[in-house]
Amino acid sequence: MTHDVLVIGAGHNGLTCAAYLARAGLSVKVVERRPVIGGAAVTEEFHPGFRNSLASYTVSLLNPKITRELDLHGHGLRVVERRAQNFLPLPDGRHLLAGEGRTRAEIAKFSPRDGERYHAFAAELEGIADVLRGLVLEAPPNLTEGWSRKGLVELVRAAALGRRLSRLSMEQRRTLLDLFTKSAGEYLDGWFEAEPVKALFGFDSVVGNYASPYTPGSAYVMLHHVFGEVNGKKGVWGHAIGGMGAISDAIAGAARAAGAEIEVHAPVREVIVEKGKAAGVVLEDGRAIRARAVAANVNPKLLYGRLVPGGALAPEFAARMARWQCGSGTFRMNVALSRLPDFSSLPGPGDHLTSGIIIAPSLAYMDRAYRDARGHGWSREPIVEMLIPSTLDDTLAPPGAHVASLFCQHVAPELPEGCSWDDCRDEVADLMIDTVERYAPGFKASVIARQALTPLDLERVFGLTGGDIFHGRLSLDQLFSARPMLGHADYRGPVPGLYHCGSGAHPGGGVTGAPGHNAARAILTDVRLHSLGRGSFGSASKELRPP
Repeated sequence: MTHDVLVIGAGHNGLTCAAYLARAGLSVKVVERRPVIGGAAVTEEFHPGFRNSLASYTVSLLNPKITRELDLHGHGLRVVERRAQNFLPLPDGRHLLAGEGRTRAEIAKFSPRDGERYHAFAAELEGIADVLRGLVLEAPPNLTEGWSRKGLVELVRAAALGRRLSRLSMEQRRTLLDLFTKSAGEYLDGWFEAEPVKALFGFDSVVGNYASPYTPGSAYVMLHHVFGEVNGKKGVWGHAIGGMGAISDAIAGAARAAGAEIEVHAPVREVIVEKGKAAGVVLEDGRAIRARAVAANVNPKLLYGRLVPGGALAPEFAARMARWQCGSGTFRMNVALSRLPDFSSLPGPGDHLTSGIIIAPSLAYMDRAYRDARGHGWSREPIVEMLIPSTLDDTLAPPGAHVASLFCQHVAPELPEGCSWDDCRDEVADLMIDTVERYAPGFKASVIARQALTPLDLERVFGLTGGDIFHGRLSLDQLFSARPMLGHADYRGPVPGLYHCGSGAHPGGGVTGAPGHNAARAILTDVRLHSLGRGSFGSASKELRPP
């Protein structure tokens, strides 16, 4: 049997792409190398009785249009808000607790001036975020060479984008330029004077970003984390009941209900290229699965470095793709706890334990963490964000016990001097636990079990090249029309019939579903225009509905 579309990777973006294509009437098969679906958005038991989101760990960026159109709530998805958004404990015993109705007053504890400026700062960020939200589910203008019908289409798209941006005030345009080019530190220094306040917002600039908050372009990474919403509330973060795997399960449910087939334990060895076109895949077990098109939900570096035959690529394309920058500097831990942590700066239970708990008291601390990791291999004073999802979801741990996610930075994707992460995993895991212990005495004694995932583990388990949670750095040279490369921002690869549906395509990383949605639209457009060849996608009687 020849399928219309073969999707490589049952991560949430691959599943989203498959769901939209199947709903449009195409024959779709998804192959996944792991024994479970979900990619990095997966929930698994890591210790008897304790389940957690193993890699991706919190919800906000999942696009509401996708949630609505695929009826993810009807397929079992339920997302609850954190009762507070972020908690910043400080070494001197003070703290900052951010959340709806409390952020301004908390900031004013550190600086009345900063408290007065907070609403203007939030409005500026939200105004720019609104502009970019409107671009998330659209293909960026795709640069083409010469004059052609396709080139004219892209020219029209670029003109439409220009008209949209022309509606911004001059001050908003300046802010947009600042956020794409400046460091988060420089941007925040222009707004606030209190270091804890700058740390509260600046943390988002290094999430998954192996960089200092003073690295140019890190302001955009900060902005990237403002795009989201939970249950209609913009900028809010939440938890999927059952963990992040519940998102993947709901999308898979929508895909299967529409007729998509999903096969696990099916690692891909190679993309089949025949007569210059993608024609399916060969699995590691030697089976060939034929398809009229292939959509790849994998890091572009992995796709073009290992899966697509080198002879199918132009040398200049292959050379540029070899320079695709990956590496998040992330060390991920899942911890089983006998009791809730007790923070010195805010003792006892409370809403702060439902929030993102940020151990990184200043931008200077974050900068030192990055520089230390570059030289030593990992920061000896690391950045740690801890979430305790069992405070919102009692399905994850036994009664009275809890699970915690520790998202830790900075660590080098590759250790210096030929050292292996396999030899250093436990040492660094001990450091992360000790770091939390300094702010919450007794935390270490409450640890029943732990799972530590180095950048090497993230690559081995989830296929995240260099441990990169975004499938490629979110830098100006790898964003928008340059993601993954100028000339291929429209989700179409250099081999006809090959598409990009993962986070290595616009709008980038996070559990958004947007790249999968947008790739499905590109594929369905090509079906309608017969650009993959006469009869490529079956009979014209199929009802093809773009997402």
